[in-house]
Amino acid sequence: MKKILLLLSIFLLLFSCNKVKKAENNTQELLIQKENKKMTTVHLTTAEFKAKVFDYTINNEWKYEGDRPCLVDFYADWCGPCRMVAPILEDMAAEYGDSIYIYKVDTDVEQEVAQAFGIQSIPSLLFVPMEGQPQMMMGALPKADLKRAIDEVLFNKK
Repeated sequence: MKKILLLLSIFLLLFSCNKVKKAENNTQELLIQKENKKMTTVHLTTAEFKAKVFDYTINNEWKYEGDRPCLVDFYADWCGPCRMVAPILEDMAAEYGDSIYIYKVDTDVEQEVAQAFGIQSIPSLLFVPMEGQPQMMMGALPKADLKRAIDEVLFNKK
């Protein structure tokens, strides 16, 4: 019995050390990104979407979970217009730095989120300000239009 408890303790210790190391690596990655002032788009799973944007399974009314405005790109890898928008979104992530999040949700993989938001055409872009309701825009927006939409919807600049 003592051997089993010892082995279990060692396993738990190793497991928790691994978790701490992963957390340190993630923190280090974020610090490097912040240092370089180059933020990138972040791919979300359904669980991450619920935690970072909106948990549609428990909330009936809109309640944004983030700490800064975000833009969610609903896309698919096979979609030509989505591939055209992707580098523009990367540019926007770098340009706006840590003032917004730019998330990506693959509608083929995260079908539950796509269904919850009624995504029928892609790319669809969900603009989520800190206050108020989100706004959906569909289609491949040119960079100037995307920048204008970010400024107007997310930052109330007109």
